[in-house]
Amino acid sequence: MASSQDITRKAKSNLAITLLCLPKERKKDMVTFYAFCRVIDDLTDDLDIPIEKRKRGLQEWREGIDQGFSEPDELQSEVTELISRHEISKQPFLDLIDGCASDLQPQRFGSWSELENYTYRVASCVGIISTRIFGCTHPDSEKYAVALGHALQITNILRDVDEDLRNGGRIYLPLDDFTRFQYSERDLIGRVHDGRFMAMMAWQADRAEKYYQQALTHLQPEDAKALRAAEAMRKIYHTILKKMRADGFQVFKQRYSISKPRKIAILAATFLGG
Repeated sequence: MASSQDITRKAKSNLAITLLCLPKERKKDMVTFYAFCRVIDDLTDDLDIPIEKRKRGLQEWREGIDQGFSEPDELQSEVTELISRHEISKQPFLDLIDGCASDLQPQRFGSWSELENYTYRVASCVGIISTRIFGCTHPDSEKYAVALGHALQITNILRDVDEDLRNGGRIYLPLDDFTRFQYSERDLIGRVHDGRFMAMMAWQADRAEKYYQQALTHLQPEDAKALRAAEAMRKIYHTILKKMRADGFQVFKQRYSISKPRKIAILAATFLGG
């Protein structure tokens, strides 16, 4: 398996970009953690890998973190050392793996409560682990991480509606919201973009907005510096959410993003205290 440095270097995600601005002593560990997340995500989504092999890979990671790896590769050794060095609970790692593993089979979420459990596992747990690596000390920083995780994942879900449909027919929008706006799964699969669809998407965006604001209420001065990378992520994804809303959620026609110069400007403002 490639090293954590190689995995992160090849990645083009917003998270990978924000890691470049971390203090040297924190950057190495976050690169390791990012590489772990990337590998777990690839085991979930890479359709070129037979599903049984993906299941075995995820189970190997889960058992290794929970009970220890018998013959760890380079990344597995780095992750084990990371957990020990920062005294991080294994539970958010296990929850993250379980959340990703649930994507191996098409699933539906009947309500926000069900989806919230999923977004906690695949996104909030990433934040919880990150706060330990960042060196946060205030107890509210974990609440910040949980809220921000929900906000980021909802934003991802809205942005990736079309991509998820093409990737195994995945639908993450809660089914009770389809009923609320009299919009159906058949409509979604048919890429029907009308007033009902925009209203349903705006409802989800409002939910994300509440979590973005909730995260800010838990951002404490003593951890503000440690959470600058997370704040950069918040600003980048919040910008994407607002861009989708302003454009009427044209997610069947494009995948929303912001330009690299805009990301750099956000990073610069955040790390300079703006």
